[in-house]
Amino acid sequence: MSLLVVGTVAFDAIETPFGKTDKIIGGAATYISLAASYFSKDIHLVSVVGSDFPKESLEMLKNHGVSLDGLQIKEGEKSFFWSGRYHNDMNSRDTLITELNVLADFDPIVPESAKDCDFLMLGNLMPVVQQKVIAQLKKRPKLIVLDTMNFWMDIAMDELMKTIAIVDVLTVNDAEARQLSGEYSLVKAAQKILLMGPKVLIIKKGEHGALLFNKEQVFFAPALPLEDVFDPTGAGDSFAGGFIGYLAETKDISFDNMKRAIIFGSAMASFTVEKFGVERLVGLTQAQVDARVQEFIDLVQFDISLV
Repeated sequence: MSLLVVGTVAFDAIETPFGKTDKIIGGAATYISLAASYFSKDIHLVSVVGSDFPKESLEMLKNHGVSLDGLQIKEGEKSFFWSGRYHNDMNSRDTLITELNVLADFDPIVPESAKDCDFLMLGNLMPVVQQKVIAQLKKRPKLIVLDTMNFWMDIAMDELMKTIAIVDVLTVNDAEARQLSGEYSLVKAAQKILLMGPKVLIIKKGEHGALLFNKEQVFFAPALPLEDVFDPTGAGDSFAGGFIGYLAETKDISFDNMKRAIIFGSAMASFTVEKFGVERLVGLTQAQVDARVQEFIDLVQFDISLV
């Protein structure tokens, strides 16, 4: 079933305890689309770049089956750029540079081919832009997933709340769940956030896994212990891409299938952190994806008797 991905396609410059990069390809929509491409074969991308964005990177996305009909290329302008430095724990970071460039006045245009999409993934972006995308669709998708962050809670809370009220699934990290709800307990935070509109909430906890909530149930998926973690940038976006890509491919949005989708999303995130940028996500084989998912299954599978 068709999947529409909205978000940034951008440049990043990253510094971690394990090294640093010059400008490399990044952006929420880039990670989401690449991760989803291992499951869904009908992906449409809505974003904007400048004429400085490399054509070979656009071809790479096309080679992964991503339609770029909704990607605006602004001649003579620069693409969005973010630079950050991660601390030793790899969970906290400092933003060094943010240049909005073409993103400053981005007006999304959903191509006709994607206006009847079955699944919509709203990657981290201005809430007003996310609302504009929903307004252009011919029908409500089977599932709308929203990823957001504390930045929008700080500067655009009213518009963010409007967006949260009209989506089916919200994904945030644990700090953002606490900020949004005003509750320290993640269980209490989830209960409050689910009253804001979403039917399902995912709280990402980085190296400590992810929690999946609806109003009656909760599911926890661990993160895979990895020997090498070079760059956590895009891990949350890759998680979201694997999650919605799996749901779009299986056409099943039940809570039980979302549990499985969490595992597939976690698998894609675990690939992403093993190298800088999108390098590890490009050109994976189905056998590699299947093997990584099996590692997650083996991690949590156990026999126990209460007799």
